[in-house]
Amino acid sequence: MAATAGATSVFGGTDDNADSDDDDTDTARRPRTERRTFEAADAGEALLELTASAPGTDWIEENSESAVVTVALDGEYNQDVVLFRGGERFTYPLALGPVESGEHTVTVTYDPAKSPVGSDRAVVHGTAASVVPESDERALVHRYSPVLYGRDLPNVAGDYENGYTDVPLLLYHTTSTDDETGHTTIEYTVIWSNEDGGTDTPGLMGSWGRTTDIEWIYRVTVDDDGEIVSEEYQGNGHTTLPFTGAKMGDHPLLETSTINNMVAKVNDPDDSTGYRFFLDPSRTLPEGRAREAMMDRNPWTYEIMAKGMVREGRLESVDEPTTTPAVSDLRNYLYVEFDKETTYETDPVSEEAAVGTALAVRLTDGSAWYTSHHGDPDATVVRNDPAATTVELPPGTDGTDVAAIEARSVPLGKQPADYETVVSSIERAFFLGDDYLPTESIVEWNGSVTLTPQNPDACLWRRDTER
Repeated sequence: MAATAGATSVFGGTDDNADSDDDDTDTARRPRTERRTFEAADAGEALLELTASAPGTDWIEENSESAVVTVALDGEYNQDVVLFRGGERFTYPLALGPVESGEHTVTVTYDPAKSPVGSDRAVVHGTAASVVPESDERALVHRYSPVLYGRDLPNVAGDYENGYTDVPLLLYHTTSTDDETGHTTIEYTVIWSNEDGGTDTPGLMGSWGRTTDIEWIYRVTVDDDGEIVSEEYQGNGHTTLPFTGAKMGDHPLLETSTINNMVAKVNDPDDSTGYRFFLDPSRTLPEGRAREAMMDRNPWTYEIMAKGMVREGRLESVDEPTTTPAVSDLRNYLYVEFDKETTYETDPVSEEAAVGTALAVRLTDGSAWYTSHHGDPDATVVRNDPAATTVELPPGTDGTDVAAIEARSVPLGKQPADYETVVSSIERAFFLGDDYLPTESIVEWNGSVTLTPQNPDACLWRRDTER
């Protein structure tokens, strides 16, 4: 491995002291370039941690959501980076792709054409490069990680739309091994800041416990030698399709192709949207946890999620936690991850014949129960994986106000004749603070509570002071 770090440098705008190819007549929003070099001791997959900021921007501000910079490796276009944390110094973990041993140059250029109109510069605070050699046990994960071209749809206003909506926040992977063949499958998943279409916002909060979009985009199975056995991606309509598109080395080229962030294979990069993301896939989902645990481990994702909701006007003007499912300020919600499994004597012939699970919360100052689904069966949790949901509560509620949490069975249509839902844990339950970041969890519970048609409701947790 090799790493480099650079001093703070401003580029774009009118800073004449930046390290740039441009002369001192630089004007606002003119591209300027920052260069860094690193030494690769071995051939392998290069990674880059880019610490940067975009003064004067904030994901909550329309037309000033971010700044976009373009990264090149050894003079060749590599990717674009949306500086979605605005003026805050933040480290963006990136992949660069395969490199040979020796010295390499990374350039970072502020790109006004791809940036929202309210931005005029970016600041590089430092860089750190490393190389994962082919002999490293992590090499396969990095070798096959996808390159994702940005979204460009006619029903979304503006160009380079991921610079201000549905920005890809992070990439993570999961792995599994087939006991019979010994083949390893690696699945890559993206968390976007939002989804402009698909599940409605109340449904997202009830069924998924967030308004981000989390989707697997590429899956590859390899043999004992690390060679591809099969590869596929998630296309329009959540269909699984074989991947036969173009690649950069072994990295498949995909493109976000729908308003709810499904992807398509790229056959020719010249016919793509013209901007792309190449995120570091190093993160992995903890075993036995909901996908939202990746957001918990990267709590800034909640901040970007919430700010996007405010800017896009997706929140109700008056907070009504009991009378309407419309989404209010995201700081009004209790964010809960729990584990449950529902089984049936006879498997339902359709989802409408199934039963979902909702959570309900009672506060210390009254007898009212606030539910995660607001009475809508479609906003319950139907899947048996560990799952996240949210419960809307009155503004100003905090952890000390929560008295009890209950699980409730909710038929999606006609109630099944027989079912059994076992709830076995609450992994966490937190609020977002004033800064939209998660506060400390107020609950961690393990046990076994069973819901049936005869007993559809049961208490999971009660504050010790409750009588």
